[in-house]
Amino acid sequence: MHLFVFGHGYSAAHFVETLSRDSVQGVTVRSPEKAARLAAHGLRPFVYDGTGPGEGIAPALNRATHLLVSVPPGHEAPPGAAVGGANQPPGDPVLRWHADTIAHACPALEWIGYLSTVGVYGDHDGALVDEESAPKPVSARSRERVAAEEAWARVAETRRVPLATLRLSGIYGPGRNSFVNLAKGTAKRLVKPGQVFNRIHVADIAGALAFLAERRLGGVFNVTDDEPAPPQDVVAHAAAMAGIAPPPEIPFDAATLTPMARSFYGENKRVSNARLKAAGYALRYPTFREGLASLTEDIAPPA
Repeated sequence: MHLFVFGHGYSAAHFVETLSRDSVQGVTVRSPEKAARLAAHGLRPFVYDGTGPGEGIAPALNRATHLLVSVPPGHEAPPGAAVGGANQPPGDPVLRWHADTIAHACPALEWIGYLSTVGVYGDHDGALVDEESAPKPVSARSRERVAAEEAWARVAETRRVPLATLRLSGIYGPGRNSFVNLAKGTAKRLVKPGQVFNRIHVADIAGALAFLAERRLGGVFNVTDDEPAPPQDVVAHAAAMAGIAPPPEIPFDAATLTPMARSFYGENKRVSNARLKAAGYALRYPTFREGLASLTEDIAPPA
């Protein structure tokens, strides 16, 4: 495998760390400072912020056998940028500059992975959804995701390589979990009757990516856990593990939330991962309980 990654964020970085340095053709970051840090750890970073094609990226793409896209849509195009169709601003910053290269060049390319979100399904009043459920996005960011998924499907079809679209549920893992929020004092137990969320440990995102990439599998896959659960129950479980009192329950209608946080509670669904399991992937952390048990290093020491 010779992997190129657009967007070395939390999930992509965990996947990259499971690979040998020789397997990673390059990764993109938004700042020279982060590029310098990654270079010091043996990676080949490229600075890419979506305002131009990025120096050295096209030659690196031409050598890649596998491409992972972990850059969200919604970036405004700069004046004069060549955009069109689903890539009009706000749109996908990778396709804005590299759609033609990926679709018509990249002679070694064998597989594309695109990290999306279960937010594309919208609200289903707590009902079960799977990959055959029609997207009905509610938020602008989810509508942009649907457009980006469709645009990447067209590119992959033109290039005649498999595209795996991974629809991720709420991501948690080292440094990003209920233990950390409890330690910071930001954990809340918001109670909205009937509300559930799926989650996914970042190690299972990395594991699913490795599984699909190694087998060059294409299609849409929900990458999510087995147990959609009320968010207040997850916080209470983490508090019990940490040996501290949980935050008080707050009725959702009485909570002070940002518009984005409130929008998450406007969507209620249970997401099936049956397709990913049928393909042969076994979750390392099938519920939040196993996931939190792997993250006890993030429990704050007693004051």
